[in-house]
Amino acid sequence: MSKAIHINADLDDVSEIVLMPGDPLRAKYIAENFLENAKEICNLRNMLGFTGYYHGVRLSVIAHGMGMPSIGIYAYELFKFYNVQKVIRIGTCGVTKPEIKIPDLVLAKRSYTESNFALSFNSEDVHIAYPSNNLNNQILATAKELNYSIHVGDVVTMDVFGPYVDVDKIYARSPKEIDVIAEEMESFALFYLANYFQREASCILTAVDSKYSSTVLSSEMREKGLNDMIKLALETIIK
Repeated sequence: MSKAIHINADLDDVSEIVLMPGDPLRAKYIAENFLENAKEICNLRNMLGFTGYYHGVRLSVIAHGMGMPSIGIYAYELFKFYNVQKVIRIGTCGVTKPEIKIPDLVLAKRSYTESNFALSFNSEDVHIAYPSNNLNNQILATAKELNYSIHVGDVVTMDVFGPYVDVDKIYARSPKEIDVIAEEMESFALFYLANYFQREASCILTAVDSKYSSTVLSSEMREKGLNDMIKLALETIIK
């Protein structure tokens, strides 16, 4: 196969550096509020993508949808067909530690999953995937420059939406060396594919759910109120 099926952008329209939010409307929000000379480059199945400039650096913002099957499709096509070199996923998460407040920032140092994504994709019985150390270090350095606090730790990538299930049972089944601080639904697949293609990927998350807090961010806030995470990702990826 020589052409992407799910991304209808021309090859030259996609930058080698990409931010990936889950929500297509968040991609549009970033393009409209943070990028200069942004243009829509893809919209197949309403999975929106844009390319523009941030502080003079050309980059793309392309949505990936919900769950590992969805991000697996878009990340694969970006790496294979568009020669994307660097991706930062910017998403939301539920958190497992009382010291992590809503809406604190979280950086995944590795991702654990019970899913068989790796087995299905590449016949590997692998359940832990790692981000780029270089990119993670750049994120931490940028967070320090911006005076942003960020929690770093293991995340669990689930096939179900955390608030709808008993996630404590999933945490209890995790390997002993995994100390889960957050749960989400995509980072394992992104990290696994980035390593498969020998590219760089990281995942910054904003805490939106916690069993230790009654605060829950609204749908509108999840779409538009995550500016610290967005700025941190933008400032990092252009370096």
